[in-house]
Parts: sequence; structure tokens; C-alpha cells
Amino acid sequence: MNYTSTKNYFPEWPFATGIPVEDSRIKEAIILAGGLGTRLRSAVPDLPKCMAPVAGNPFISYVIDYYLTQGIEKFIFSLGFKHEQVENYLHDKYYPLNMEYVIEEEPLGTGGAVQLACSNTNGKNVLVLNGDTIFKIDLGELEAIHHEKKAECTLCLKPMLNFDRYGVVEINKNLTVRKFLEKKFYEKGTINGGVYALNVEAFLEKKFPPKFSFEKDYLEPYYESGKLFGIIQDGYFIDIGIPEDFTKAQEELAVRH
Repeated sequence: MNYTSTKNYFPEWPFATGIPVEDSRIKEAIILAGGLGTRLRSAVPDLPKCMAPVAGNPFISYVIDYYLTQGIEKFIFSLGFKHEQVENYLHDKYYPLNMEYVIEEEPLGTGGAVQLACSNTNGKNVLVLNGDTIFKIDLGELEAIHHEKKAECTLCLKPMLNFDRYGVVEINKNLTVRKFLEKKFYEKGTINGGVYALNVEAFLEKKFPPKFSFEKDYLEPYYESGKLFGIIQDGYFIDIGIPEDFTKAQEELAVRH
């Protein structure tokens, strides 16, 4: 698979190549799948958003299947709304895959969900994903940059044209995050694709409250520390959070899967 990557945006940067050394491998992924999916209620009234049927399969299956091909060996699912439905499906479809569940008794926000799930990780770094979005990143490239930069968090950024649903993330030539720009219409820009390599210890030592936003309370306040980095990849991306893109996913994933 070919990627338009950070190398194409900053060709003068000495980019890491090859397979990362073993201690930099990311083998665990947290999948945030506890959302209520209120904007999808008209299309999927009685299911957790990650279980929305797309081209004959629950959407979360596409996320799991892709990241298995990227070398992820353990999945930690952060669940909430109707979590039993997700657990039953995953057990039936993916047993004996290495899976663990953490259950939000009340919504904790994206940051609180990640923080809770981090208690079940074993590795130094973990991949963080959203259960209602698939971004087909090159995990080897992400691992290499995250390791080389000794990053606290490395964001995967997706180039887009003519959009108003997302904010923009800008990075410097050394790949540190330069700024976050608010949602509005942009002719072009790189968005936060919702995939992160996260240093677990560095994240947990910040002692966040149980409920907070990963984006608003962690990424945006801490990027000026110089320990948050971004890489640009142009792999396939779809977010089923609104009915229009849910419909779009039906066609696209039927062809791609």
C-alpha cells in the first residue's frame, strides 16, 4: 500500500526508515467505543455507535481487522452504552483474540476513557483508536517516529480538501505540533485523524481527573511542551459519526473490505 506521508511534506527531514527495533513496537491498542452516537440515532437507534452495521458487518470489525494486519496483538475496548452487545459480538467473532474490556459506569470523556483503559496496558506505548472511525495508517512509520522522537504522544494527521467538519493541526518541520485551529471551512489542511501513539507513563503521571477530554484537556494545553508530534499520512479515512458519512461508508467499505 502506498502512502502520501510526512516525507512528502518535509522531504528534507531525515526520516526514519525500516522496521523499528523491538522495544519500540506497539502491540496494544485502546479502542474508544463507549460513545452514545446521538447524531446517528436516526440511522442506528438501538446500537452502540461502533456496532452500526456497515456493508453487512459491525463497523468495529473493520477497525479490528485492519489493525490486526498492522501487527496489533492485544485490544483494550473502552465501553459504555449497551456494552454487553459489543462484548458478546467480539467474543463470538474474535475469540480467542487477546481482548480486554473497561466499562465506563458514566461517560468519562475521551480522556477519561483513555486514562481508564491505560490501567490494562503492559507496554510502554499504546495505540489509541476510535471505534467509529477507521484511518488506515502505516503503523511501522508511526512507531519509528514516535520512538525516534521520544514522543509523549504522536498524532496521525490526514490531509483533506474543502471541509468544515474538522479543525486543523499544523506541525513544524521537526514534526512537533505547532498549533490547533478551530473548526471552520478550509480549502485544505491536515486534520487530527483520531489515531495516536501514546506513552502511557508520561500520560498517566499528569494526574488528570476521572472525566476529561483527550483533545481539549490534554492535546491542546500540552502541545507547547514540545513533546507532542504529528505525522501526515494519506491512508483511507472514514468517520461514521454523522448519517451522511455512515451512508458513504456502506459503499466504500463494501468495495474495500
